[in-house]
This record gives sequence, C-alpha cells and structure tokens, in this order.
Amino acid sequence: MTNNRHRLIRRFLTDIGWGDARLDPLAGDASNRRYLRVQGERAAVLMDAPRERGEDTAPFVQVTRLLRDRCFSAPEIIASDPENGFLLLEDLGDDLFARAVAQQDEVTLYAAAVDMLVELQASPAPASLPRYDAATCCREARLLTQWYIPGAGGTGDEAELDALIHAACAPWLDANVVVLRDFHAENLIWLPQRQGTARVGLLDYQDALAGHPAYDLVSLLEDARRDTSPALRSAMIARFVQATGTDPDTFAAAYATYGAQRNIKILGIFARLSMRDGKPGYLNLMSRVWAHLQRDLRHPTLADLHAWVDANVPPPDADVQARIGAAR
Repeated sequence: MTNNRHRLIRRFLTDIGWGDARLDPLAGDASNRRYLRVQGERAAVLMDAPRERGEDTAPFVQVTRLLRDRCFSAPEIIASDPENGFLLLEDLGDDLFARAVAQQDEVTLYAAAVDMLVELQASPAPASLPRYDAATCCREARLLTQWYIPGAGGTGDEAELDALIHAACAPWLDANVVVLRDFHAENLIWLPQRQGTARVGLLDYQDALAGHPAYDLVSLLEDARRDTSPALRSAMIARFVQATGTDPDTFAAAYATYGAQRNIKILGIFARLSMRDGKPGYLNLMSRVWAHLQRDLRHPTLADLHAWVDANVPPPDADVQARIGAAR
C-alpha cells in the first residue's frame, strides 16, 4: 500500500467515525482490489478498489443491493467513498467453504450453495444487469489465444476459436438469471448461525451478469482451487436438476458448454496473471483446470471445439508451466 493510499484510507475511516480502528491485511484476489480487516466498534472489512487502477465500487454496490433485497447473505455496506474507491463492509468472518470443509460435512456445504443458486435463479435477472452475450463469451475465451497459447508455445487461430465458442454458446444465450460468475469455495462463507440459504455468505460478485443457470454451478463444482470428487459433482448436479425441474440431458449440454468456455478463459487468465502481472502461483492451478476442460469437452455437442483444442492447445504440463512462467 502506498503512503498516499494509506492516508486516504485513514481519512475515510476518520470521516465516518472509525479513526481509531486497527487495520490488518486480508488475502487479496486476482484483481487490483485489496481487503483489510478493520477492528473498530465492530469488525468490518475495507475494500480498497483504486479507480486509477481500473477499479470501480459501483457494480459491487449495485449487486449487493440486489442480493440483500432478495434476502441473501451479501455483506451490509456500512460506508462508502466511491470517488476514492473505498467500501466499509460487514465482516462475514473467516469460514470460507474452502476451510469449513475441514469441520463441516462437504455435502452439507455444497448442498446449501446449490439451494442458494436455485433460490437466486427463481426470479429473472433485473434489466440493469448486462447480458452474458455471445460477444462476452468469445472475448473471454480469446484470453486463451492471447496469453496461454503464445506462452505455451502452441498455435491457434483466434477467429476459429471465436466461431467455435459462438456456435457452442448460441443455444443457451436467451437464459436470464443472475450469474455471480465467481461462485466457488474461496468466495463463499459458511454462516451456520443463519437459516436456510442465508447460511451461504457471498463475496466477490461485482462482475455479475444476466445469463444461464449452469454457469454458477460450473463455477462451484469445477473449482480451479480445490478438488471436487465425481460423486459430489454428480450429486449436486442432480440436486440442481431436480429442484429446478430441468431436463437432465439439456442441462448436461449447457453445463458442459459453459464449463468448457469458463475453463478456457481461466487458462488464459492464469497465464496472463503470470506473464503480465508477475503472479506465477496461478500456474500451479492449471492442471486442475485442464482436467475440468477435458471432461467438459467430452460432451458430444462440443466435438468440434474438442478437436480444435486437441490440435492447438498444449496441456499445462511442467514444461509448459515453466515456459509460461519464463515469458514476461
């Protein structure tokens, strides 16, 4: 944190009556946002989202209001300074699902998360949310050809990938539910003192869009950071399908499509984080993402995309990871 940024934070806290609060760092994420735990009259969390680094607190505020209006456990916004990029948020605690699984039955946690998605998606997305449209799907997938493939020493025509992603996603683009987009074990907090779906605390949802119900279930079950077993994935997909009355075969095709699109994007993001942002730790997660992608591509509706990946995209083995890590 720069001295100037620290002074701005202290001025913000003083202006809202938290001037004597203690600040402790919390884990950051892959963006330019930072988080600090604030120990004042009560525990809170400060989001530091510098505008000069491309951050904007407005989308987080918008989606927070949407979620809280629907009685989901997004953090209360205690105070804000949008000009300087600060939000003071309710502290939901430290029991991330990724940690809580050590004490709490995994199926209980994941079932609660699935039920929360079902409840969230029971109402259409508001018109204020941007669409998860074909252009967005293609732009995200293009990170593979812009970062991962060049770093890995592979080949691959961007226009060909665009056409394949567009064709794969086209049948599903009319869906219109809230898609939180980073709905996984590092962004969910277990709140057992609350009831029902409110037991699932929510973080990092400012990039929410209006899209297909399968996307967030993919995000949950095809986690880049922790392994999920075939049994857990099958059980949670079945739970979702039964609760929503969706045709299982139709949903399986949509799930595989958004799984493939998402995992292609993540490979590109992780390569970019290493090559551009100097964060090579994400390279260690690539093998898990690749395994998810290969499983998704086995769906028969994705045969053409599968063939393109096989022909153009090197698997992220140790040599490829080292090559990407050395490409700055």
